[in-house]
Amino acid sequence: MTTPSDAAKKEPLHDFSDCHSGILKKLDMLGELPALLDPAARAREIAATALEFFREAIFEHHLDEERELFPAVLQSAEKGAEHDKVQALAKRLTDEHRELETIWKRLESELKRVAKGQDSHLDAAEVERLVTRYRAHADFEEKEFLPLSQTILGRNSLHMAALGLSLHMRHAPKKPATYI
Repeated sequence: MTTPSDAAKKEPLHDFSDCHSGILKKLDMLGELPALLDPAARAREIAATALEFFREAIFEHHLDEERELFPAVLQSAEKGAEHDKVQALAKRLTDEHRELETIWKRLESELKRVAKGQDSHLDAAEVERLVTRYRAHADFEEKEFLPLSQTILGRNSLHMAALGLSLHMRHAPKKPATYI
């Protein structure tokens, strides 16, 4: 009678042992999943919030500035150097609005995918570019244009009131007409 060698006796058990090491690696990976659920949910929340915010606030803000604020300040500026400065600042800010909106449009479809929890090829460098450029835009506007606007519009309280009324009318909820 022939007896199998020691190696041959252990080989079937060795196959089971190798199988367990693969299973354990996959289980370790599965163990990472709970820690990733909160960041994934946060990513969906941030993307959805950004989509809503840009649609409802940012684009509307740009329109308010371009249709109401910039023309009001230009109209009230003193002819000459002050008017020219306001005109140059308003052009710069308007150009920045278009640039920021263009960057946004390149990001929007991938952000929609993130918001839905779908695979996305969101360009991280483009997101950083949007954030950095918008911060610089807001900083410039806050430090340069708005103080000048306050000075110019503040010379005549009626100009400031007219701007306030115009903005109010643009954003007042539309009520349906009632007939008696």
